[in-house]
Amino acid sequence: MALDYKKAGVDIEAGYRSVELMKGYVKETMREEVLGGLGGFSGAFSLKKIKEMDDPVLLSGTDGVGTKIKLAFLLDKHDTIGIDAVAMCVNDVACAGGEPLFFLDYIACGKNIPEKIAAIVKGVAEGCKQSDAALIGGETAEHPDLMPEDEYDVAGFAVGVVDRKDMIDGSTIKAGDVLIGVASTGVHSNGFSLVRKVFDMTKESLETYYDELGTTLGEALLTPTRIYVKMMKSIKNAGVKVKGCSHITGGGFYENIPRMLPDGIKAVVEKNSYDIPPIFTLMQKKGEIEEHMMYNTYNMGLGMVLAVDPADVDATLKAIAASGDKAWVVGKCEAGEKGVELV
Repeated sequence: MALDYKKAGVDIEAGYRSVELMKGYVKETMREEVLGGLGGFSGAFSLKKIKEMDDPVLLSGTDGVGTKIKLAFLLDKHDTIGIDAVAMCVNDVACAGGEPLFFLDYIACGKNIPEKIAAIVKGVAEGCKQSDAALIGGETAEHPDLMPEDEYDVAGFAVGVVDRKDMIDGSTIKAGDVLIGVASTGVHSNGFSLVRKVFDMTKESLETYYDELGTTLGEALLTPTRIYVKMMKSIKNAGVKVKGCSHITGGGFYENIPRMLPDGIKAVVEKNSYDIPPIFTLMQKKGEIEEHMMYNTYNMGLGMVLAVDPADVDATLKAIAASGDKAWVVGKCEAGEKGVELV
C-alpha cells in the first residue's frame, strides 16, 4: 500500500475546508490597517497611525485557556472557548493602558474536523470583535498520535500599542488611592484543574441545573472570560488616568494585585464590598476549600482591580458603567509591605 499524508493521519483537504469555513468570521475582525487577505505566510499590519503618538510602545501578551477546554469537549460546545483565548491576551495588553491591534491564534488538534475548527475560530473572531483587534493570522496543526482525535488546544498572541505617557505601570500609586473592582463573568479561564476536582466532570454533571446559579453547571463554568478593552478605553476617554491595573488571573488576588503595586504600598480589599458570584460560593462549599485558597486561585468575582486617585472615583465608576460593566469601590491603598490584605 502506497503511503500518503492522509494515511499518516493528516488530512490536507480538511485543512483547506477549515480555512474556507473560518474566512467569514475572520473577515468580520478586519481593521483598515490590515494589509492583504488571509492565506499569506505572515499577517501584515500597517503602523502608519503610530506616527501620531509621541513615544509609541508595543505591548504583547500570549496565553491559552488551560484545562477549561476539557469542559468544551464534554459538552461538545466549541464556539466560546476562543473568546477566552483572546481575553486572556488582550486583557493583559489593556492592563498596561494599551489598545490591542491584532491577534493570532494557534489550534492544535488530534484530528481536523473542519466544522469544529471553524466553531473555535468563530469564538476567536468574536473575542477580537469585542476588543477591536484584527485576527490577521493563525495556525491549525493536526497532530495524530500526539493528541486524541476528539481533543484540541487553543492559544493566542496579541500585539497592542500605547503612547508611553499613557502607560499604566503602578509607579505613582500612593497611600490613600482607591481600589475599584470590576465584575468578572465567573471563573474566567483559571483554576479549572481545581474545578475539575470539585465537580464530577461528566456530561450529566455539567448539564445539572442549580437554582443558586440560575443555569446549568456547565453553562456557568463555560461562560467566556470578560474582555475589558472597551471599558479601559471608556475610562481613558473620560479623562481619568488609571494609576494601576491588575488583571485577576491564575493566582487570584494574592498574586495579581501586588503586581501593580510599588514597594511600600499594600492593597486592603474589603471582602463584603461587592457581590461574589454564586459559582464561587458553591465551589468553596462543595469542595471544602479554604478561603485563602479561593482568593489565591480565583478572581472571586473581580476580573480587574484598578487603583485611582480619590478625586477620580466617581468619573471612573461612571465610565465603567457606560461601557456596560459593573464595578464597586472595594478597598484602598495603604502604607505597608507590598501585598494584599483582605478584611
